[in-house]
Amino acid sequence: MTDFALLVPGGRGQLGADISALAEAAGAGFVHAPGSAELDITDGEAVADAVSSLATTARDAGLRPVVINAAAYTAVDAAETDEARALEVNGDGPRNLAAACAEHRVRLLHVSTDYVFPGDATSPYEPSDTTDPRTAYGRTKLAGERAVLDSGAEAWVVRTAWVYGAVGGNFVKTMAKLEAQRDKLTVVGDQVGCPTWSADLARGLLELAARTEGPKQRVLHAAGGGETSWYGFARAVFEELGADPTRISPCTTADFPRPAPRPAYSVLSQRAWQEAGLSPLRPWREALAAAFAQHGEALRS
Repeated sequence: MTDFALLVPGGRGQLGADISALAEAAGAGFVHAPGSAELDITDGEAVADAVSSLATTARDAGLRPVVINAAAYTAVDAAETDEARALEVNGDGPRNLAAACAEHRVRLLHVSTDYVFPGDATSPYEPSDTTDPRTAYGRTKLAGERAVLDSGAEAWVVRTAWVYGAVGGNFVKTMAKLEAQRDKLTVVGDQVGCPTWSADLARGLLELAARTEGPKQRVLHAAGGGETSWYGFARAVFEELGADPTRISPCTTADFPRPAPRPAYSVLSQRAWQEAGLSPLRPWREALAAAFAQHGEALRS
């Protein structure tokens, strides 16, 4: 049994669903994981009511209230022509949550992204490295980070990358679908990052939520261990499917242009996470095997 109660905006999405399922399995005293239709984080009044209700329910039960924000506008390419809406969700939404959490003395964990960095590094990004987003999505996520950190709330920003899971659409599911449809595929081989299983990230966030005293560093990175390219990731997915990975060939970013430029290198260092006494997320390849063992049918759909 955990000693905290949770509100998880974005609770019907890929990460939110894993957070709520794992928290309930661990015996959390109270878990409310609304989807965006139930709790729109851009609605300040609705957010204030939800956080106030969490604080009251938790403290009446002798529990610590915690908000883990898994709600986000994640359509990276669409954000290039829809930045105003992306900013509402990724910037104004976290600001609303942080203000309510500050008012009611509720801990806030806010999930962010590798896209706040320029993507031109040659070694893993540390939380303190200079941010310089090159996309609308990255700019809006950075605005959300700053709103949270400037709010006065007891809050932590946790950046992650290349997330996949059993709920919703993601790269792993796309590769599984294409494996069944095509004899050969080409996948970008000159973009490098850290594939992250949403369940592993959820466990890490719940470990942070359970800390009676949070780490002093307020920006942390939690992503799958190691690094690979999208090409390497795709080959690993084929291996888990029992398919021949040589059916996949690498291509360059220039061969596959997208409206939003993708970072060439967005590996996130977990050093600060581990120095804070938190359990590192497992190596990405090990996690992928575990994800297929647990959710193979969902990942193939």
